[in-house]
Amino acid sequence: MSTAARWTAPAAGDAGLVSGEAVRLDVRAARIGSRVLALLIDVLLQLVFGLLLIVIATLALAALPYGVFDAALERALLTVGVVLLLIGYPVCFERLNEGRTPGKAAVGLRVVSHDGGPVGLRQSLTRALVGVAVEWPGLVLPLLSWVAGATVMLTDARGRRLGDLVAGTLVVHTRTAVSWRPVPAPLPVLTSWAYTLDLSRLDPSLALTTRQYLTRSHQFAEPARSDLARQLWREVAATTGPPPPPGLPEAVYLAAVLGERHRRARQRLAGERGLAAALWPQLGSTPTLRSAEPTPLLRSAEPTLPDPAPTSARGPVPSPRAVEAGQAAPGGLIGVRPSVPARRSGADGTGGH
Repeated sequence: MSTAARWTAPAAGDAGLVSGEAVRLDVRAARIGSRVLALLIDVLLQLVFGLLLIVIATLALAALPYGVFDAALERALLTVGVVLLLIGYPVCFERLNEGRTPGKAAVGLRVVSHDGGPVGLRQSLTRALVGVAVEWPGLVLPLLSWVAGATVMLTDARGRRLGDLVAGTLVVHTRTAVSWRPVPAPLPVLTSWAYTLDLSRLDPSLALTTRQYLTRSHQFAEPARSDLARQLWREVAATTGPPPPPGLPEAVYLAAVLGERHRRARQRLAGERGLAAALWPQLGSTPTLRSAEPTPLLRSAEPTLPDPAPTSARGPVPSPRAVEAGQAAPGGLIGVRPSVPARRSGADGTGGH
């Protein structure tokens, strides 16, 4: 287990999701406050959709012949409308909008499976049926079911309701509430020491763990913050050298190591880009058709050849294989050199021997 994993305790409201690669996901579970706010927005939208359905149904029934509409048809339409609003509304939005109804999308929530995967049709349908029956509107013992549902959400460690427990789902936040700070800059007194560091044995995963600690150290409380910095510095110091000047906190040494590592990476990247621009200047420009004249760099690298004579004076026409190899192509191929130097032709068009 890494140092960060040993010292980072689950935050309040942590969803506890683990990916298929056994990596813990930094996702917060939605609690009752945000979920009630999302429910209120969805209820208002359901009322608006209900009014639209009533208007559409009224216009459609007005066009029917007299005597077709009766009490049985009215109850059937009412049942269909209630099912569409209470069950079809959440199921359709959760399936088509990646687990988010309009209310959840406005608040920043999302329904996922218990393992962090996308919610399925069966899970969405189960959540909706349980919610209509015992939570909202609670067709079975409304008052008692409301109290039971609120009690379950308040006592569950991840804020799940009865529908989530039955369907195996979880509602999480899609917006992070953690503010990441930049890595502290190295102190000027450590610049000369950092310049002499040997970073060839520094593991990239250890460097990433150190960067994460420095950007989130303000979230740790003492003595965990100092203990974690001390442990990280022991691991970093074991793979770097020479030793730093004494008398400074471990976090300052870690910031200096990361700053020097970042400086060398930028310098190496700038050198690689400069070399690429010098060797292949056309890579930095917009691709265009190949010019008949070679670039100055390619012209200096290629041997100077005389202008090709007419075909009648050169002798036989070269074969396509030779043309593809760049040995006898009219005009030549820019940047392609023959593996064996071509013999210059004599004045009479025959090979010089």
